[in-house]
Amino acid sequence: MRIFEHSPVTAVTDEGRAGLRVVTRGGSVLAPQVVLGTGAFPPLLRRLRHYLVPVYDYALMTEPLSAGQLASTGWRQRQGVADAGNQFHYYRLTTDNRILWGGYDAVYYNGGRITAARDQNPATFARLAGHFFQTFPQLEGLRFTHRWGGVIDTCSRYSVFFGTAYRGRLAYAAGYTGLGVGATRFGADTMLDLLASARTERTALRMVRSKPVPFPPEPARSAVIQLTRASLARADRREGRRNLWLRILDRLGLGFDS
Repeated sequence: MRIFEHSPVTAVTDEGRAGLRVVTRGGSVLAPQVVLGTGAFPPLLRRLRHYLVPVYDYALMTEPLSAGQLASTGWRQRQGVADAGNQFHYYRLTTDNRILWGGYDAVYYNGGRITAARDQNPATFARLAGHFFQTFPQLEGLRFTHRWGGVIDTCSRYSVFFGTAYRGRLAYAAGYTGLGVGATRFGADTMLDLLASARTERTALRMVRSKPVPFPPEPARSAVIQLTRASLARADRREGRRNLWLRILDRLGLGFDS
């Protein structure tokens, strides 16, 4: 297998019996089948534009903890941890005893434009730092040595969905919503099943056979997403009590309470 980095794909075209042509700025590749796994970025399939939005996730990394600081946390088994909030934090210990701390703010910038400048968000970094010291008050004064952000794809049910195009010659998986590290192996196997038109336990699943509810077009899309984000934050401040808007979404079966 050969991997070509820095080769953004600009289009996929149907070449009939010859296959599908994957077009880049520097050339193209002709293939009998194509797997599409780039959900965070502008979709190469027009139909996916209704199901996906780009959301920015941010994280901090501390300086290494001393043996005493680490012991003070009670974090003996080095488990990966996430809290149970609607806007949740996740945290991990690295091999050199730093704490990676991220999550909470899943930021949708109105209009959905992706830019490198948005990989940095000082307000979110300050908020994350405050939450860190609320969780670990015994580590007050610990420095953060790294901070970064990046874009992930999300859909209205907060979990991956699948499909095919070009008469079954292209398969896609998208909408992982930041939960793709472990799930992408399942996603890859499922896409291979779909390309082979195989009836398997995976392709029989409802989550594979169904699609999430599509997002409305802009500017309604931005209004709905920002209302939902504000409602989720309010619910977290009120011990999980959900307002009318979140209850309506729950009744519609949308995934904002995942």
